[in-house]
Amino acid sequence: MPSLSPLLRAAGADALALLLAATCAGCDEPGTMLCEGCRVRLRASPRELHTPAGLRVVAATAFESVAARCIRRLKDAGETVVARPLGRVLRGVLRTELADSGVGGLARAVPVPTSRRSYRRRGYRVPELLIRSAGEDPLRLLSLDRRGVDQRGLDAGQRSENVHGSMSTRRSGRGEPIVLVDDVMTTGSTFDEAARALEEAGFEVVSAVALAATPRLSERNANASGTRRK
Repeated sequence: MPSLSPLLRAAGADALALLLAATCAGCDEPGTMLCEGCRVRLRASPRELHTPAGLRVVAATAFESVAARCIRRLKDAGETVVARPLGRVLRGVLRTELADSGVGGLARAVPVPTSRRSYRRRGYRVPELLIRSAGEDPLRLLSLDRRGVDQRGLDAGQRSENVHGSMSTRRSGRGEPIVLVDDVMTTGSTFDEAARALEEAGFEVVSAVALAATPRLSERNANASGTRRK
């Protein structure tokens, strides 16, 4: 049986090789997963927004700069290591929303569902991974019954029509408070569809949390008042 020292040296060599092959998710600096400068810039900057149906959403940061590059590396390059710093950005906002549900007791964090195709491609569900990285337990209540067309390039009305009726719940509720969670909010139509499915099943959707919101949406909605309290 090999001694422990060679095994440890081999593991250390593998870890060093991985590190040397890595580039910073925020700026592509070689030899690090996330450089110190990008760690400093990757921080929460919460903003309150509203979906087209008036659901209140708190985005932890804007989908730009270091945050946007890190999210793309997580979603498109399979670099799950960046989920930990992204989870730290999400943590404070998510915990505040779960605690301040306003209907008694702590709300549960329900991730927006991931398509089967995306799950097969990545091997993980991004919203669930972010919730866990933020130190909370995701409650998987939603299912995606059908996949719409690619949302890129669609305006708010087209996105809403594209996702309408696409989700259902795994069980009925009895008024349990829910906070929806997604990685990026563009127009809010996905949150509205998730809220529709949950509320029709008997749950109480009190708010939603996004890790990031697109700057265009933030500029349009930052001072908007919602049409409902949630």
